[in-house]
Amino acid sequence: CIHTPMAHYKQTNVLFILLCIYSAAHPRFFNQLYGGERWRDGCKVILQYFLAPVFTVMEKAVLKKMIEMIGWEDGDGLFNAGGSLSNMYAVNLARFRHCPDMKECGMSASPRLVLFTSQECHYSITKAAAFLGIGTKNVYVVPSDERGKMIPGALEELIVKATREGAQPFMVNATAGTTVLGAFDPIHQIADICEKYGLWLHVDACWGGAALLSKKHRDLLKGIHRANSVAWNPHKMMMTCLQCCAFMVRDQTNLLQHCNSAKASYLFQVDKFYDVSFDCGDKSIQCSRKPDAFKIWLLWKALGTSRLAQRVDRALAMAQYLTQQIKGREGFRLLMEPEYTNVCFWYIPPSLRHLPDCPELWEKLHKVAPVIKERMMKKGSLMIGFQPHGDRANFFRMIIISPQVSTEDMDFVLEEIQSLGQDL
Repeated sequence: CIHTPMAHYKQTNVLFILLCIYSAAHPRFFNQLYGGERWRDGCKVILQYFLAPVFTVMEKAVLKKMIEMIGWEDGDGLFNAGGSLSNMYAVNLARFRHCPDMKECGMSASPRLVLFTSQECHYSITKAAAFLGIGTKNVYVVPSDERGKMIPGALEELIVKATREGAQPFMVNATAGTTVLGAFDPIHQIADICEKYGLWLHVDACWGGAALLSKKHRDLLKGIHRANSVAWNPHKMMMTCLQCCAFMVRDQTNLLQHCNSAKASYLFQVDKFYDVSFDCGDKSIQCSRKPDAFKIWLLWKALGTSRLAQRVDRALAMAQYLTQQIKGREGFRLLMEPEYTNVCFWYIPPSLRHLPDCPELWEKLHKVAPVIKERMMKKGSLMIGFQPHGDRANFFRMIIISPQVSTEDMDFVLEEIQSLGQDL
């Protein structure tokens, strides 16, 4: 609103202004992989046990519970400032395991290292390679099938190809719940390949990790217990306050500590009066951290695992309901059957319905979603993302999370899109 002319500003719908401020908390916010209540965060920091003893113990308790849900007997981990940082931790840790001398000697001690991830992965994997000096050209992109899942055979072919080129593969990133299509990579098959070639397997479950709570849907992440590390963001499907992101490692040899420790003597003295293993700051890239684990600890205590699972089940049920409604309404067309709660679809205005599937149709349809998005935001009625994908024209990417959402809301979405776009 800062750059909006005053004359226009005065006419702006008040609801639109409120939507800009509180949009993620609105039950009709379907735009991103998060949503729900937003409260003020605590101001305490986690670094040394005596600075925040209760929050430090809470973090350990929450991580222990999440590690159990992954299926590990034990492990390590920490909360951090986002899923992108969790994935960066994974790349750095996998590299340290493969080339421990790099911590002291830097890039001069490194061969040409390469990692592998699907074409549907989160962009943070490429950013991590750039930030850590691995190089974006050393991220080998594995083709995905028509559902958006990594193809294991193609992964193995690329590993062999990279090795023949003289590179050293060190890590594979699998995705459990891709950002666009909500696809889950076949973790068991990928884990077989990683074990065969001695590669670190990281699972980016930032979006899809919450399915582990559900007895009905946890098989979406079948094989995740075989991963070396996992990223899981409770601020997504579990609806804790932003930010709340966990990075967990199956390793029990303090690898995370060895990788990141700087042993600052003025902070991490070994002769304190308490168990210094509670001083978690030295295994983190950050120094001080907010007590983000408190948010999920409090939510988990308040609702319990069963009610959190109900949230997941309800979101997937609403996605299925919306899918069926799309199939039954003229002018709406699914991109594909959803696997998670990412429902991707086109709205085809009446003026385009006479056209067959041809370049003319897709060229014109590409312009429809942006206009409808603009109209819905100015009206203040909805917020739904849109995007192209490969050679596909712009489509709506509907994300369903909030437990407040009902079948009436799903019907409203389609009716509102139709109302806003029928004249195009």
